[in-house]
Amino acid sequence: MIDDDFIGTQAPVRRILDPDEAIATLEGAVPGLVGHRRPEPVRFDWSVIEDGLGVILPADFKCLAERYPAFALDNFLRVSLPDPGREIHRFRAMRNDRDWWDSDDAADLRHPYPAPGGLLPWGESYEGDRFLWSSIEHSPQQWQVTVASRNGGWWHYEGGVVQFLAELCDGTLEPWALPPVSTKVTES
Repeated sequence: MIDDDFIGTQAPVRRILDPDEAIATLEGAVPGLVGHRRPEPVRFDWSVIEDGLGVILPADFKCLAERYPAFALDNFLRVSLPDPGREIHRFRAMRNDRDWWDSDDAADLRHPYPAPGGLLPWGESYEGDRFLWSSIEHSPQQWQVTVASRNGGWWHYEGGVVQFLAELCDGTLEPWALPPVSTKVTES
């Protein structure tokens, strides 16, 4: 991995490991999100995605998907969540995102998962930025977020996806190589 475009690493003051607390933090940072919440949490066959990938996904992401459909923040950042009964499609999308990996945009990044420490996509911007997990820890609850800017810069956040979204929207997180993200929510 070449570090020429590596910007740095940001860490939360306290990493939130409890999925319910992470969701509450996101809902507090993005008040309009609650209006998109499912009436009842849905059950997914997570084994379709996880067995196919060969890894358990982080609990905060699964909790978010069970409570919310896919959504976008500020018509910018699209959070890619599976649809109930269509888990195989989400698995295929995560596994088959190879065009981007072969592009110059990914030249400085780790290889895609399942390579050791490989990256696994969970979101993207409508501008071409990528939001990924770095699977460098054995426990998915400890994975960090990696942001790959369309401008070539990339950086890490040492927290989970849901906490990343909350801190990006509430201004706690410096949006390196990204535009500021407002709390406007749309379904994607």
